[in-house]
Amino acid sequence: MAMEIRDFDANDAGAIRTLLRAAFPGPQEADLVEAIRRDGDAVIELVAGKVDAMAGALLLSRMRAPFRALGLGPLAVAEGARGRGLGAALVRSGAGRARAQGWEALFVLGEPDYYRRFGFDVAAAACYESPYAGPYLMMLTLTERALPKSGPIAYAPAFAALES
Repeated sequence: MAMEIRDFDANDAGAIRTLLRAAFPGPQEADLVEAIRRDGDAVIELVAGKVDAMAGALLLSRMRAPFRALGLGPLAVAEGARGRGLGAALVRSGAGRARAQGWEALFVLGEPDYYRRFGFDVAAAACYESPYAGPYLMMLTLTERALPKSGPIAYAPAFAALES
């Protein structure tokens, strides 16, 4: 899909909320993104489209881990833009920017069949302690250096609101 991917701008906030409300069954993801921003844990936020026609959005937020890590999500693509590679372009762009900024890994809690194509691996995440441990927690290493193979990981504090 030939659509410009760019950094989030404060003017995009309302359109992203609308996109997330349409893409997910309830307001939790939209509320989560706003809480992550408010808490200062949003590190990389990418959008595709215009303020009045947001086609996609991706958030990478700070995580606690034994190395520099970010959590991917939410990722959303507008219904009319799905199936054209926009989600994949957002994930690849986000991972590339994270690597360029010196982040060492990304974690995602998502569908393995979708995220494996980008190099995310369930087995790579299995050695870390997390309330999300299991078949949907995956890790993508962004560095050549060997990372610690154990320890606790935690998403930004705003994710705790999703658990309640």
